[in-house]
Amino acid sequence: MAGDYIGQGHAGTYREPAAKLTLSGDAGQVRVRVTTGDEWWDVEIAAPKGEQLRPGVYRGAERASFRTGRSPGLDVGGNGRGCNELYGQFTVNQIATDAAGKVTLFDAAYTQKCESETAQPLKGTVKYRALPLSYAYKSEAGDYVGQGKSVTHTGATSLFRLTDSYAGGVTFGVEGKREYWTAEFRPPVGERLTAGRTYQVTGAKGGATLEVYGNGRSCGNATGEFTVDRLYFTDEGKVTGLALRYRQVCGGGTAGMSGTVHYAA
Repeated sequence: MAGDYIGQGHAGTYREPAAKLTLSGDAGQVRVRVTTGDEWWDVEIAAPKGEQLRPGVYRGAERASFRTGRSPGLDVGGNGRGCNELYGQFTVNQIATDAAGKVTLFDAAYTQKCESETAQPLKGTVKYRALPLSYAYKSEAGDYVGQGKSVTHTGATSLFRLTDSYAGGVTFGVEGKREYWTAEFRPPVGERLTAGRTYQVTGAKGGATLEVYGNGRSCGNATGEFTVDRLYFTDEGKVTGLALRYRQVCGGGTAGMSGTVHYAA
């Protein structure tokens, strides 16, 4: 934002191969360096001393190398600019390590203020070999299942699952933010879900089916549609990834619920 010393009010996105991204450290403290032809940036994200980073929200961050007590650490600088005193927070959406403790996957977002808690913030995201993982829905006024709410779940707040279902379908589930959701998607009888296809759900016998329910609420004879954007399986046919959009209307109604599913896709 304008007034932030580190970012100088600019915005930018850096991706390989145009930029070089290097990650080092372990689950206790992750360091990411991004370099291009004429720019460089360093992002350091650390758990409180003696702890390891896990999915979640970390508030009250101090400068990583000088963090005190139980405070987490953060330090974003680049092109010769850095903070002395730092105030911030960050969210870890995903993190994974190998047997040796090396970080193999990382997804985080941060907000940093230099020298003062009232300073203009620098905000950013860091993704290293991270696959999309989220569920978002928007329920219209009058929709019984979603109760007119709009909510987004990420790895920082929620747990996700994806399994094969009967009749060639898949079942997606999420819990978090005091909510429990299950979504079942099935193709017409005798078929298997296919990426790149939109399925119309009319309630006709033998047709595609859609059922999104949770928090003790469900609807019978749902209609609507869902589009499978990406779908991945193992060689043995077990589902491993799904990107999907849907709209559901409870039988006989007009108000609906729309949502997006991202599980490793």
